[in-house]
Amino acid sequence: MSRKIYTGEGVSVSGPYSHAVDAGNTIFFSGQVAKNAPDYQEVTGSIEEQTKQCFKNLEQVLKSANVTFDDVVKVNVYLTTMKNFQGMNAVYETIFSAPYPARTCVAVKELPLEADIEIEMVVYQSGEKGV
Repeated sequence: MSRKIYTGEGVSVSGPYSHAVDAGNTIFFSGQVAKNAPDYQEVTGSIEEQTKQCFKNLEQVLKSANVTFDDVVKVNVYLTTMKNFQGMNAVYETIFSAPYPARTCVAVKELPLEADIEIEMVVYQSGEKGV
């Protein structure tokens, strides 16, 4: 079986992986960190700034798959400290609205590219895509 993949415009990878892989009605989006945008210029380094850029990167990949944040059913958020939980949530609430996708948020020791946050998603579409 050959994989159908999607690549976000202006989004880089930091390893041997695809931005998103289509598995029929489900699309799995690889984790994004702020520095996956080659033109990302860290201004404050705040969790809010990094979270916004993660979602900008993911939005580019969503566009390439012809889906939107409204199609997201699951989100995994990785933080290097739970002290950033509130700041991440403040941005998260600007991206998603009720009913919210299912979500897991965990603290990890470290992330690629010295990021403080990484976000991955799963999209499920019943019926024909792109309609």
